Amino acid sequence: MSKIYPVILCGGSGTRLWPLSRKSYPKQFVPLVGDTSLLQQCADRLRGPDDAPYAKPLILTNEAFRFVVPEQLMAIGVNPGPILIEPEGRNTAPAVLAAALHLSASDPDALMLVASSDHVIPDTSAFHAAVAEGARTIAERGDLVTFGITPDRPETGYGYLKLSQVPDASGASVALDRFVEKPDLDNARTMVAEGSYLWNSGIFLFAVRDILAAFNQYASDLVIPVQNAIEQAQADLGFLRLDPKAWETVKDISIDYAVMEKAGNLSVVPYAAGWSDVGSWSAVQELSNPDADGVATAGEVTAIDCRNVLVRSESPAQEVVAMGLENVITVAMPDAVLVASMDRAQDVKQAVTALKAKGAKQAEELPVDHRPWGWFESLVIGDRFQVKRIHVHPGAALSLQSHHHRSEHWIVVEGTAEVTIDDTVQLVSENQSVYVPLGAVHRMVNPGKVPMVLIEVQTGTYLGEDDIIRYEDVYARD
Repeated sequence: MSKIYPVILCGGSGTRLWPLSRKSYPKQFVPLVGDTSLLQQCADRLRGPDDAPYAKPLILTNEAFRFVVPEQLMAIGVNPGPILIEPEGRNTAPAVLAAALHLSASDPDALMLVASSDHVIPDTSAFHAAVAEGARTIAERGDLVTFGITPDRPETGYGYLKLSQVPDASGASVALDRFVEKPDLDNARTMVAEGSYLWNSGIFLFAVRDILAAFNQYASDLVIPVQNAIEQAQADLGFLRLDPKAWETVKDISIDYAVMEKAGNLSVVPYAAGWSDVGSWSAVQELSNPDADGVATAGEVTAIDCRNVLVRSESPAQEVVAMGLENVITVAMPDAVLVASMDRAQDVKQAVTALKAKGAKQAEELPVDHRPWGWFESLVIGDRFQVKRIHVHPGAALSLQSHHHRSEHWIVVEGTAEVTIDDTVQLVSENQSVYVPLGAVHRMVNPGKVPMVLIEVQTGTYLGEDDIIRYEDVYARD
């Protein structure tokens, strides 16, 4: 059997799960269900079965997440393959085409398994069996394969796949008749009752040669600009940056519209072992093991006399008490709280739109800001001062930099920092502090093998993150 290369699409923003999922750190990086993030669960699932391990995953993401992706994967022991950086999002068709072109250069006989990074598929063994059935279908018929989810309810939030016949219980692939757009409730009920309609999971398996042939036949206008973006890509610290000038000419279109709805050689592998795209807080509630009253909680929560609720506290210092609630979603973050009716779960993105219109930074930014060297969070902000907690990974280093408008005090509370201030280099240990004058060229490094944490007190006339002049940076940031 040809080698299977997982292709993980990892660039979405996940606005329907605000306030936990935001543009600066969307849902695929968050432990929504379980102790690991959705990306980590996806990558773990795509290691493949023990008797047929898959190749290292190829990842497509964007500039903002290029360091988050390998950090999360290495944390679970997954050494990623190529990480392609999209200059900007262009939907799934250009991303899949870029992955196919990249793989064709080294293994044109490969199979590529395309999956979103933010799905929940609890039964890994059943998923591997479905992929094996898809590979068998490709070997026998040369089809493009998609995976259809057996519906357990009439759902209006998903597109559907109309099969040529009602699938049997064996899990064998069935020819696809057509794609069906998201239906209204009456049509959804009719389709589920009929039995030959499955949810469109957006997971695909095809031979690299076959999908490239399909793009050349049905979406030839995408091929040259995406090929140019690959050929003119620049290697950068282990990443491959697609060429931005070529990429900006690429059409924004999904793989369904560009290729799948036009191709005649499509098969569907039915899958009935559990799947969710975690597209709303109501889906999170269903996946969070609610009790007999439908109460699902996470974090420091006390629920009293509640029915059919999801209550989450995302800060260990924040106790959330829900009393007498029914059909309600409550998600408490340190800087924002969502309280919504359960039947409005699909409309949460409207809150993001409203917050953006009023200029609220909570619309897209989390209080914790993730960087390639670690993360920081603002604890207190005043007119002329700011207090931050800064966490630096072992061996990581901030850029050599200076500021026009602020000075800084650093107090180390965990670990040891190697601090450079102009021509002086010194070690600063726990309970020690150092002062960085305005305009001084400075850098902070964690030379140890454990995380280093410090409290930073900034004072000055302007405290924005853009008041940074970088002289050197190991992460190649401008």
